[in-house]
Amino acid sequence: MSWFKRTASPVTPTVDLEARRAEREALVSAIARRMALDRSLGLPALSDRVADALRAIPRELFTPPGVAARAYRDDVLPLAAGQTLSQPSLVALMTELLRLQPGDRVLEIGVGSGYQTALLAHLGATVFGLEVIADLAQAAERRLAALGLKGVTVRVGDGHAGWPEAAPFDAILAACAAPMVPPALVAQLRPGGRLLLPVGPAQGPQQLCLVEKGLDGAVRERPLLAVAFVPMVTR
Repeated sequence: MSWFKRTASPVTPTVDLEARRAEREALVSAIARRMALDRSLGLPALSDRVADALRAIPRELFTPPGVAARAYRDDVLPLAAGQTLSQPSLVALMTELLRLQPGDRVLEIGVGSGYQTALLAHLGATVFGLEVIADLAQAAERRLAALGLKGVTVRVGDGHAGWPEAAPFDAILAACAAPMVPPALVAQLRPGGRLLLPVGPAQGPQQLCLVEKGLDGAVRERPLLAVAFVPMVTR
């Protein structure tokens, strides 16, 4: 099994964080408006913390060169190996739904290009990222290093199994759909934790589901909204 580990010490960023800042600001404003409209569905508004993370992370760094010009549209973008980079408004919503606090331990399944990983790390989470495609995992690790982010460990692995050696987690987030909530992930969630993942068939209707584990260990699953994600692949 392959591992790629970011050290806990900060690294000097090697990318221009000022480039396209105005575009990032415009995207944050558009996301805030969209999420405000979705409050009627019981979904959260965009918080200052998540908005600041969106401003800080250059999304163009996490897109293939051929689509970098579209980095600040609220669109799904293609990645290698048939994978995708979720639209920023959905990334922001999923981040808000986790209710993260600095120091929380987060399992991320489907690291992809590393954009969601970067946002979680910027919020102060300790992130354990799983990516089934080795080339994507390695490229994501290089991008995270270029931003000087810390507290992130990425490995190649099957999301269905989770990461038992690093459990329990305060939050688990999956950017790929499973036909049902994997029992291993529920088991690795600490009492009081939250698991967010798309549930449904690869080519059929999917629901973004929030799974909450009570302090007494009781588990509640709640569908939130219709989504379309690539499937969670088994190695």
